[in-house]
Amino acid sequence: MIEGIMMQNGENYAVAVRKPDGEIEVKKDTYRSVTKKYPFLGIPFIRGVFKFADSMIVGMRALTWSCSFFEDDEDAKESRFEQWLDKVFGEKLEGILMTVVMIFSFIMAIGIFMLLPMFISNICKKVIPSHTVMAILEGFIRIAIFVIYIKMVSRMEDIKRTFMYHGSEHKCINCIEQGMDLTVENVRKSSRQHKRCGTSFLFFVMIVSIIFCFFITAQSQIARVLIRLALLPVIAGVSYEIIKLAGNSENPFVNLLSRPGMWVQNMTTKEPDDDMIEVGIRAVEAVFDWKNWQKENL
Repeated sequence: MIEGIMMQNGENYAVAVRKPDGEIEVKKDTYRSVTKKYPFLGIPFIRGVFKFADSMIVGMRALTWSCSFFEDDEDAKESRFEQWLDKVFGEKLEGILMTVVMIFSFIMAIGIFMLLPMFISNICKKVIPSHTVMAILEGFIRIAIFVIYIKMVSRMEDIKRTFMYHGSEHKCINCIEQGMDLTVENVRKSSRQHKRCGTSFLFFVMIVSIIFCFFITAQSQIARVLIRLALLPVIAGVSYEIIKLAGNSENPFVNLLSRPGMWVQNMTTKEPDDDMIEVGIRAVEAVFDWKNWQKENL
């Protein structure tokens, strides 16, 4: 979010934003997943695709709302193109723009993190005839691009603050799960790493995609691209089941699998200040009775 945090509990989610005047604004809303409407879509290894879509939709809704507090002054004139869009689409404009942004982001992610590594590794194909070595090389390139991308965006001032809020989100949840009262002092002492983080999910997507690429033996470049695209739902489904297992298990082997993703979180989370922690606490308390949860589970 822009200067804020979103917390979700079942169908309820809340967005807390620190407004320019210093006050915290909280919005609570509901979102019913397509897997609830159509239970057969909630089958393991299928549900992951739709859960990912749900998170994108809710995330964009929350992001759009948080941005509304930081728009330019009302006196700023709209361009002719913006006026035309508003005239043609009216109240539907926001939803349409959100859909366009989601589709564009998805296409860019596929291009950068899936297709680009394949094309880069193909440069070495004449020198490295082994399919296994090529698959490993492509995997290393994919992970390198992912890490470099995060490193680059983390240098942006706005992203630095976003990562600090991300750290506040994790620290709030860890504070509750450790049985401590949800206070600024206790949250500050908690870890900013969490096994159910979306960063870990993305890292698992990288690893699972590398494994699946070992079995793509097509020689045609077009066929290899099409097979990779066709495997995306499968990769997302498998990755979701892994992150779900990792988040609910303390098995030593599962914890070992989670370590790389937790390491990457060192880049996508930063230590928040107390103001950010306060925002995180407000978002949690809007949708989650943490005291009752602690009584029942701890």
